[in-house]
Amino acid sequence: MMAGAEKFVEADNAEAIITRIEHKSRKIESLLKQNKPVEALKTALEGSPPMTRDERCKSANWIVVHRALMAIKDVEGMFSSLDPEYYDILMKYLYRGLSTGDRPTCDQCLRIHEKLTERAGLGCILRSLADTVNTV
Repeated sequence: MMAGAEKFVEADNAEAIITRIEHKSRKIESLLKQNKPVEALKTALEGSPPMTRDERCKSANWIVVHRALMAIKDVEGMFSSLDPEYYDILMKYLYRGLSTGDRPTCDQCLRIHEKLTERAGLGCILRSLADTVNTV
C-alpha cells in the first residue's frame, strides 16, 4: 500500500511540474513575440532540469528549451547577456538536442556548443556528462 502512495505523490508532483512548464511555455512565446530570444532561453533554462524522473516532464521541458534555442540567431550576442550560471544546464540541453538527430536542431546545437565551449571550457562538458543525477 505504501508503494502505491509514493507513486501517487510522484504523479501529483509530475502534474504540478507539467503545469509550471505550460506556464513557462506561454511566457517564452510572449518573449519570442517581443523579439527577446535570450530572455526566452533564460526563462526556459530556469528551474531546469525538472526535479523528477518523469519522462513526460523532461520531454515537456525539452520542448520549451528547444523552442527558445531554435529562436537564437545571434549566438555571439546571446553569450554577452547569458549568465555563466546557465552554462552547465545549457550544455546538457545541447547534448539532448544533438541526440535527436534532427538536422536543424543539431546544426543549431553545434553552433551554440562551439561558442559555449570557447566561453565555459572543457569543464562545462565534463560536468554536464558526469552529472547523471540531474538529467534532462
